[in-house]
Amino acid sequence: MLRVAGPLVEIFCPPSVAMHDLVVLGDERLPGEVVAIRGDTATVQAYEYTGGLAPGHPAQPQGHPLSVRLAPDLLGGVFDGLLRPLDGAGDLLLRTGPGAACDQRTWRFTPGVSEGTRVTAGDVLGEIGAGVPLRLLVPADLSGEVTRVAEAGGHTADAVLAVVGGHEVRMAQSWPVRRPRPVSRRLPADAPLNTGQRALDLLFPVARGSTVAVPGGFGTGKTVLLQQIAKWCDADVIVYVGCGERGNEMADVIEELAELTDPRTGGRLAERTVTIANTSNMPMMAREASVHTGATVAEYFRDMGLDVVLIADSTSRWAEALREFASRMGELPAEEGYPAGLASQLAAFYERAGAVRTLGGATGSVTVIGAVSPPGGDRTEPVTAHTERFVRCLWSLDRDLAYARHYPAVSWADSFSRDVSALSAAHALAGDAGWAERRGRVARLLAEADRLADLVELVGITALPPRERMSVLAGRLLREALIQQSALSPADAYSAPEKTAALVAAVLTVIDRCVELVDGGVPADAVEAVDFTPLLRARETAGPDRTGPVKAARDAVLGRLQEVA
Repeated sequence: MLRVAGPLVEIFCPPSVAMHDLVVLGDERLPGEVVAIRGDTATVQAYEYTGGLAPGHPAQPQGHPLSVRLAPDLLGGVFDGLLRPLDGAGDLLLRTGPGAACDQRTWRFTPGVSEGTRVTAGDVLGEIGAGVPLRLLVPADLSGEVTRVAEAGGHTADAVLAVVGGHEVRMAQSWPVRRPRPVSRRLPADAPLNTGQRALDLLFPVARGSTVAVPGGFGTGKTVLLQQIAKWCDADVIVYVGCGERGNEMADVIEELAELTDPRTGGRLAERTVTIANTSNMPMMAREASVHTGATVAEYFRDMGLDVVLIADSTSRWAEALREFASRMGELPAEEGYPAGLASQLAAFYERAGAVRTLGGATGSVTVIGAVSPPGGDRTEPVTAHTERFVRCLWSLDRDLAYARHYPAVSWADSFSRDVSALSAAHALAGDAGWAERRGRVARLLAEADRLADLVELVGITALPPRERMSVLAGRLLREALIQQSALSPADAYSAPEKTAALVAAVLTVIDRCVELVDGGVPADAVEAVDFTPLLRARETAGPDRTGPVKAARDAVLGRLQEVA
């Protein structure tokens, strides 16, 4: 070693060293990665605390890129940014090289090919029983004749299950974290990802294989919203990356996932979740690796034909790690001190999302949802501004809505979804031709209510014409009966598509009746005085997927409106 400055370590560079090669530092073999080469000097970013390292200590290049171990035992596990298991790690991690430790659990393997079969990259060699339908695939750089296949039964992840072209194939494999896994081709993202959150599924839907940014200042409910999506979205596998967030928040995520029952399998929801916890008290540069590690894990399961959701909370902390390390390297700072390559690094991360045709011919997807924590809620700061350029959906969280206890605090004025047109066609093909019209009408009513809100504050509600007073009432009914949703309610934490559609239909029917009454001469005061409580409470009285109580509440309110007609 030549120089040590926090996570930056400079070493003598042998001719065989290349960019992004793994290097182990010192006697404790701390992991690091080559990020710059100048002549015979290589700059390494260390992924552990470098206290005790000094010039003259050994540095050993490993001759391969920073890689992680991918295996079925990732499901249900909690790992650090280099995919080392945190279970049983104690208060301090063992400071060793990257990669998860060998898991001695056995997984049932059912062969799908016989000896003598010729296979190519991505072909299925067999099925792996792991709660979700996993497959043993021919590695991406391998093809040839199958000369050996293991018998059906329980095997460890590191057992040899097949020999293809003279090369052994195991469940566990290694893959460089910065290299996207190859696919046959990318597909249009046109199938909806149901999150169970009405404000998102109705107004700002996301397609499987799309990208989402969730900007929000402190206290706007960003982490709770992401946790809700992790719990209730209809993906096959969830990869949750806690990047630089508080440890107590990550502990809550892990605890709740372990307690929730998976509606698909009846087991624990954690059994199809991979949690990468790189909290704020862990080494700073491991944050930089954690998002790439999460993307690699997501692509591993995607290649098996699964739909994966990758949640990164938050990319702002990742960008802060980039900024700190860039300043130590002496790079010229760009906006607000961030490195000049920030935009390209954000783009490279979000580009790893997509719906794809795998090498084996299956279809899979990775949907990336990245939280952004703009300082002071300033959405013009570089991380937020650049992220908005690269994502298909923006779920902007509003501080005023959050302080008014309206959750999720997704702003219908500042959010957008570029997937709406594709998903409208998908809903139409599924038999719901009116989905786009209902969504558009709800958005228009909310926008009209917002437009009148400032006027109401100036002149009062009684100064408005009856029609506009009904627009204000419509905005209130939509917000309280439909858009608002409690993450703590067993009945309302998740809203099935059927329940969401029933609530939309019920609220719009009541709004239409209110407008008919004032158009027919009924005073607006009389309509506003009607008790709408059954409709406002329908989201709580109905279960997550029940529509009967919603229709009963609608009929009750319509009956009360009939009394003032």
